Amino acid sequence: MTSNKLAVVVLAAGQGTRMKSELPKVLHPVAGRAMLRHVLDAAESLEPERIIVVVGPGSQEVQKAAVSHHIVVQEERLGTGHAVMCAADALSDYANDDSSDVLVIYGDTPLLTGETLKQMLDLRRETPSTKLVGLAFRPADPAQYGRFLLDASGVVEGIVEFADADEEIRKIDLCNAGPLIGEGRTFLELVKGLQNDNAQGEYYLTDLFAAARKDSLEARIVEAPVDDVHGVNSRAELAVAESVMQDRLRAKAMAGGATLIAPETVWFSCDTVVGRDVVIEPNVIFGPSVVISDNVQIRAFSHVEGAKIENGAIIGPYARLRPGTEIGVGVKIGNFVECKNAIFGTGSKANHLSYVGDSTVGPKANIGAGTITCNYDGFNKSRTVIGAGAFIGSNSALVAPVTIGEGALVGAGSTIVEEVPKDSMALGRGRQVVFPERAAFFRELKKKD
Repeated sequence: MTSNKLAVVVLAAGQGTRMKSELPKVLHPVAGRAMLRHVLDAAESLEPERIIVVVGPGSQEVQKAAVSHHIVVQEERLGTGHAVMCAADALSDYANDDSSDVLVIYGDTPLLTGETLKQMLDLRRETPSTKLVGLAFRPADPAQYGRFLLDASGVVEGIVEFADADEEIRKIDLCNAGPLIGEGRTFLELVKGLQNDNAQGEYYLTDLFAAARKDSLEARIVEAPVDDVHGVNSRAELAVAESVMQDRLRAKAMAGGATLIAPETVWFSCDTVVGRDVVIEPNVIFGPSVVISDNVQIRAFSHVEGAKIENGAIIGPYARLRPGTEIGVGVKIGNFVECKNAIFGTGSKANHLSYVGDSTVGPKANIGAGTITCNYDGFNKSRTVIGAGAFIGSNSALVAPVTIGEGALVGAGSTIVEEVPKDSMALGRGRQVVFPERAAFFRELKKKD
């Protein structure tokens, strides 16, 4: 390997009309992250000198998603080659540098990995005679893809589009995936020479291989797994990308020491962190920003997003953890309990049918079934603090802002609106009144009606 500098051009100017969406195509999420962000992650893994994102006109949302990189606007959509031409000014220092490389990838290929891109880069740099490297794959159905033509030594002779191919060429299953990398100076010279003398009047990057052959420049290919180069142009293709990504994330979690009882029913976000000896039961969904420590149990039908779960905790079944929730060591959050922006201390419990929002729950505190922290008054949200070892009786309403002291006890069915001091008992309910034999009298009265 040399110390060649690298620039990556990400093509993200497509309109995505087949998505039928107001959201730009490359911003549709896969595993909770925009497709473009997945592609940028793969590019960033190569540690390039710069990344240039080519976007279409009026694409402020896409520009915002790529704000940390150089943005180029392709005012007219005249093909992939034209998109790279638009980036030429941002690559001007590469035009006179034969010890640099330019990689072109696409913003709608969220499954593309840094490992595959590195193979392309390694081939380009380890064989200096190779001036251009394309990415190929072998789909089960080659369909309408362009075919790579190779000579006996593996050098690319060109790409023949399906419409221009005869029957013999159509039998070839080595197809063009789109991404390519070239030596900086040579690549930009080839791009500069692209012509648009075709029915669409567009400039195509695929023509670079024929141009390289014409100039006696060596071009080769790297063959990628089919899943890596899956492009997304429709909702159906987006669903396929999601399925493949989920399979990858499940495999990663299990390889790291987690048990998934029914892997195909568990859905991760791309940033979900799962510790060792974690057991995840069927039908669990993880939204973004979840961190799970070791020895945690996530029981069936739970939904977790933006939460941190410490060692030994048990969550669910049917629990919902919302953003800002921190579950301490050995905490139990049971069925039909919802937590939002709540911090649970070591060994605390909320086992049944409760809502705990904007709250701090001390170690070994117990929250009874049906308890609600009333954190919102229609205008502002306030916080509830429950001290260590406190016991909250079932069906209680804690009206924030309010503090329940350490070791305090709140009687079942109470509405608490004021501070309960340490080790105190509080009742906030109407006095029970009993009328002997009144029920029998009532029934007789109703019979006469």
